[in-house]
Amino acid sequence: NKILYSLGRIIVRLYARLMFNLDIRWYDDPSPGPKLFVANHPSATDPFLIHLISPQPMSVLITVNAFTVPLLGFYLRKTRQICVDPRQGSAALEEARRLLENGRSVMVFPEGLISPKEGGFHSPRSGAARMALKTGMPVIPVGIYLPRERTLRITSGISGKETAANWYLRGPYSVTVGQPMKFEGNAEDREQVRGVTLSIMERIRALAQESEQRLLRRRRSPAQA
Repeated sequence: NKILYSLGRIIVRLYARLMFNLDIRWYDDPSPGPKLFVANHPSATDPFLIHLISPQPMSVLITVNAFTVPLLGFYLRKTRQICVDPRQGSAALEEARRLLENGRSVMVFPEGLISPKEGGFHSPRSGAARMALKTGMPVIPVGIYLPRERTLRITSGISGKETAANWYLRGPYSVTVGQPMKFEGNAEDREQVRGVTLSIMERIRALAQESEQRLLRRRRSPAQA
């Protein structure tokens, strides 16, 4: 499994070097130990590129549609990615919690869907907040920016049923990884969960805007890039 994960990460990194102008900035040097990463979700490419932000193996919550694709689904299962199937309720979040508590980092996209192509964000869901409160793990907010007008709506029937998603295949891809956030409290307290959810999403939005501004500055001053 470790070999498969490392091989997949190498392939993603090679593709990124060829096709993307990838810019990843950390506020702090990544420390060892499990973390709960949370990010916005502007394209279907994010669950693959996001592995490049962490030097340690990471499990990402990914739609069940990807797991039904031959070979890809096998790879995702073997590398301990997490299948999100609405028919199974909170099973994905429970699996993510177990992985965190067993020492593996996890990535959650709180929007639950790919962000609107016209811009902005979907309202965040509460799963990441409840997981943070249950585990006490540090929450690492991540802000992704890419020119959404360059995403491609691709429809495929390779999984056995027709699915469509906005993929980003080449161009600038800017990521800002923020400082850890820590939360304590009761995961069953709805008001507290709501407050943590909004705090997490507010920080993600700010970091996504920072990623956008950095890309715009690079475009205006290529000599300083």
